[in-house]
Amino acid sequence: MKKSLIILLFGVFSSFTMMAQSTIVKGSVKDAASSEPIPDVTITIEETQQSTLTNGLGEFIFSSDVPLGEQVLRISKTGYETKRYPIIVNEGQTVNITDMTLDIDITGAEDLFTITLSDDELSDDTSGSDNISGLLSSSLDIFQRTAAFEFSSSFFRVRGLDSDNGSVLMNGIEMNKMYNGRPQWSNWGGLNDMMRNQVLSNGLGASDYNFGGILGTSNIITRASSYRKGGRITYSSSNRSYTNRAMGSYASGLLDGGWSYAFMIGRRWGDEGYQDATLYDSNSFFATIEKKINEKHSLNFTSVYTPNRRGKSSANTQEVYDLKGIKYNEFWGDLDGEQRNSRIKEVEEPIFMLNHYWDVSSKTSLNTSIGYQFGKIGNSRLDYAGGTNPSPAYYQNLPSYFLEDGDLEGAYEAEQEFINDGQVNWNRIIDANLTNNISGANAAYVLYEDRNDDKQLTLNTVFNTELNDNIILNGGINYKKLDSENFAEIIDLLGSTTGASNIDSFNQNQFDLNNPDRVAFEGDKFRYNYNLYANELSGFAQAQFKYNKIDFHVAGSVTKTDYQREGLYKNENQILYDNGVEIDNSYGKGDKLEFTGVGAKAGLTYKITGKHLLNFNGGYITKAPSIRNTYTNSRESHDYVGKINGVNNPDINITEETITSFDASYIFRSPIVSAKLTGFYTTIEDANEISFFFTQGSTTGFIQEVLSGVDKEHFGGELGIEAQVTPTIKLKGAASVGQYTYSNNPDLYVTSTSDDFTTTETDANSGLTTTVNTSGVVSTSNLENYKVAGGPQTAYSIGFEYRDPNYWWFGATANFFDNAYIDVSPLSRSEEFYTDADGLPYNDYDPDVAEGLLKQEKFDSYMVVNLVGGKSWRIGDKYVGFFASVGNLLDKEYKTGGYEQGRRADYRALRDDVSNTKRVFGSKYWYGRGVNYFLNVYVRF
Repeated sequence: MKKSLIILLFGVFSSFTMMAQSTIVKGSVKDAASSEPIPDVTITIEETQQSTLTNGLGEFIFSSDVPLGEQVLRISKTGYETKRYPIIVNEGQTVNITDMTLDIDITGAEDLFTITLSDDELSDDTSGSDNISGLLSSSLDIFQRTAAFEFSSSFFRVRGLDSDNGSVLMNGIEMNKMYNGRPQWSNWGGLNDMMRNQVLSNGLGASDYNFGGILGTSNIITRASSYRKGGRITYSSSNRSYTNRAMGSYASGLLDGGWSYAFMIGRRWGDEGYQDATLYDSNSFFATIEKKINEKHSLNFTSVYTPNRRGKSSANTQEVYDLKGIKYNEFWGDLDGEQRNSRIKEVEEPIFMLNHYWDVSSKTSLNTSIGYQFGKIGNSRLDYAGGTNPSPAYYQNLPSYFLEDGDLEGAYEAEQEFINDGQVNWNRIIDANLTNNISGANAAYVLYEDRNDDKQLTLNTVFNTELNDNIILNGGINYKKLDSENFAEIIDLLGSTTGASNIDSFNQNQFDLNNPDRVAFEGDKFRYNYNLYANELSGFAQAQFKYNKIDFHVAGSVTKTDYQREGLYKNENQILYDNGVEIDNSYGKGDKLEFTGVGAKAGLTYKITGKHLLNFNGGYITKAPSIRNTYTNSRESHDYVGKINGVNNPDINITEETITSFDASYIFRSPIVSAKLTGFYTTIEDANEISFFFTQGSTTGFIQEVLSGVDKEHFGGELGIEAQVTPTIKLKGAASVGQYTYSNNPDLYVTSTSDDFTTTETDANSGLTTTVNTSGVVSTSNLENYKVAGGPQTAYSIGFEYRDPNYWWFGATANFFDNAYIDVSPLSRSEEFYTDADGLPYNDYDPDVAEGLLKQEKFDSYMVVNLVGGKSWRIGDKYVGFFASVGNLLDKEYKTGGYEQGRRADYRALRDDVSNTKRVFGSKYWYGRGVNYFLNVYVRF
């Protein structure tokens, strides 16, 4: 008995001795004004760049590989001023710094960038305007900040990649849409105060929440207890997208009984943004409430509702811009003294999520979430089944159309009419419908909405455990289920009382043979009606290793995805025949498509010293194509990439997209200078790209252009550097130089139901004559070495900030852009270009002329100068301030993007069009804004 007692006492004594000999740095952080603990503060030991986050009580601890001697702790969190605390660490001793304080950054500078980006660039639905992952946050990486704050208005894409290569999460639940893989930013637009608290992982770096993509992960945390106690009231004015904004928010902090809550309401509105008639009408509501059940368990419920309507603006040919200027928008016209835009995007998709946080132990946690999102996205447009094209910029209304035939008088009249008016003639449209009412004919024009009503359920659980002082394991399982209703719905009959015919005006086929000759009225569905179903089950595992000189991580993932289409209309265009037997390619459920994606990534950081670091990352990812790039014409048929006119093509096989990526960085950090230089290389293989447009040349009609097996190569370098040259002056610079090209000649085919793609055949058995679709012939598009469109491939920025001790500040940047290219037409780079209607090459084909016609247009380089500044006051425990920015101070006109029209895709038609005085079907462009402003005033309490 004595022997056992001695052994026990010896063991306890030894444990205390070992603990006493451990070297530990710990402490806590609180708000300087309220004395409340601050969670999720980043604490970094600058010598080693070891970092950790404070917990819900504002506490932190370093217990492994703690460097000895004089050290500096850097304490930072968005919305607060960063501080540096010097400490002395002795071996075997504990450094305990309790109640370190952080002051609120009362300059409010971080709001400027969040507001202008989320509301202006990100609410658009063009593929080039949502291209930077994690734009809502102020990353500590100078290059990422510059890309978000300075480059985005030029449609710049980080490493030339779309935003579907990054993951945006909210409380661990992925918000990227299954339809196109991109986040729908307007689902939380205008909730800036509630969306600041984020955890970022750049590129292929480790993320505690999911495997992520090659552009990294941004997790927006809306946990009620994570918000700083207090409120804020804001008013803003701008000429960018909206003209007015008002919002208010409040957070309770942790209350007695373990409750906490936060809420926000806001409104943004305006009759017109920078482009003509781009109305903005948006309301934003947010509420989150948390109950801390005990020390281990907490429940948090979050609701987000941001209904918004926005008027779209058009891409235009250079001829149109020359006549009407860069603010011109063809989608609107005057009706009863008011601007009415025919193209309105309306988004109303509430989000609800319940999160359970379980701290299993001091080193292990399990966070489980359930999320549900539903609602609608609608895009309105005019249908003119019984009338002429109502667009004022329709090619037959422009001078170039008349000049092509040498009609100078007609060209002059068209020019003057377009200059003096050039907008949608709503009165003529309504008169045409009233005339049809008298004769009993159906509506010549209706305003309808392309709708998709989604219901998505997400289940997610993430496990984190610290095995020891050096190893952290992360893992998670995620399930998403999407039910998507897709249809066209009439929203305005524009004076008609006889309704709209549900018949295809191009070939007089029925849109729904189950209800032939149906007439639709306001609120009715017509043209197309189908459902899409998708399921995704994924899991990831990750190990992070942190040591004094080396940090590294490895991670893997598996994802199972399936899609299925269900047609609710029996479309006459999709009635096919096999030996006289009718095959319906539109009604009912189509094939179930299944994909398996895998991912593997690893990264290593070698700390040469506390100032010099090397970082390496590599990854291999296969993923399912998005729904958008899977179905070739989902509005009419079950066809998908490789299934053409109801028949599987043995030469085309839809498969997972493959991404391989590597990057290497040198990082330098000192009290004065921070810099990061990165080189990157990425390949994308077996991608699909699907486009829809009208063409006329050797063949004419509305077509679906399908590219399959697309390979791309992206490589280049990035540099970010900033220097705090004096306590008040900071210099900063950034550069991105890349080359993004197509690296192969992918398969190409087009499908269409127009007359030029049909032929009459007689069945050998029955003798019946039927109409057969002959589109879908597979050829090759010679895209190799063409540049991938998507903003400038070269961008530079240089600027400075001045922050006065009396809380006024200003800054300026000059940004240079080059190597931006037009999006080329794949059809023009195929056999369609040089073959006549009989399939033989043109006898007048000139290779030298063809080379000039097919040369990719490069946009002019340009420079944009931006200014920003503000002033803040502290009055008791309240903060009052304002800031303002001026974008494009020098009012530079520049093209941010554009695409070749494929309407004349063959050699003769394109040659003749280019030789005209003005091109009839020239490329269409987007221009950046001229000089613009943003003004913001606020009160914090």
